[in-house]
Amino acid sequence: MIETSPPDDNALMDALWSLVAEHGWNGFTLPQLAERAGTSLAALRGVAPAKFALLCRHSRWVDEQVLRDAPTSPSGSPRDQLFDTLMRRLDALQPHREGLLRFGREMRRDPLLSLALAPVLAASMSWMLEAAGIPSCGPAGALRVKGLSVVWIATLRAWEQDETMDLGATMAALDRALDKAERAARLLRLDGAAPPPAPPAAPEAHPAAS
Repeated sequence: MIETSPPDDNALMDALWSLVAEHGWNGFTLPQLAERAGTSLAALRGVAPAKFALLCRHSRWVDEQVLRDAPTSPSGSPRDQLFDTLMRRLDALQPHREGLLRFGREMRRDPLLSLALAPVLAASMSWMLEAAGIPSCGPAGALRVKGLSVVWIATLRAWEQDETMDLGATMAALDRALDKAERAARLLRLDGAAPPPAPPAAPEAHPAAS
């Protein structure tokens, strides 16, 4: 029986990414999605006024999966907290891996879609920082969001190639990306550490050196 109430998000995401895996992002219709999710087209319209809104809803749904397990008082280093938080995010993506990977391949050929998703990614990365106990507001927070977005994209590229059960290659890529981000944060003084001492004045260069 077709439901006229708003569809359950879990069922909606299962239906969405299975259709993307089979037909691609542009290859399925909203009536097909409503039928597979076991809901009516009108009910689907109530939660997704446009097809792009499904991507925004998915991002929020993944955020909620991660935040549900976030510790109320994060312990350990900020880097360790970010590692755990982003791995929980990958765990939330794993059930829909096939559809997400196909979508990622298609998105790389669609710069307008990539551009439209940039603020959606930024909002999610802001929540990931907060879940790790790292402020995401203000100018410094905006730089942290941009840095974590780069880390996440690098991690997703590794995840795309990682066929192992334990995601060892993905974890290694995330570890390396966080190392680079941590070094950049120290240089930009985004880690809350005291400013580094000023280097000694360099000797005047000989004209021939240039």
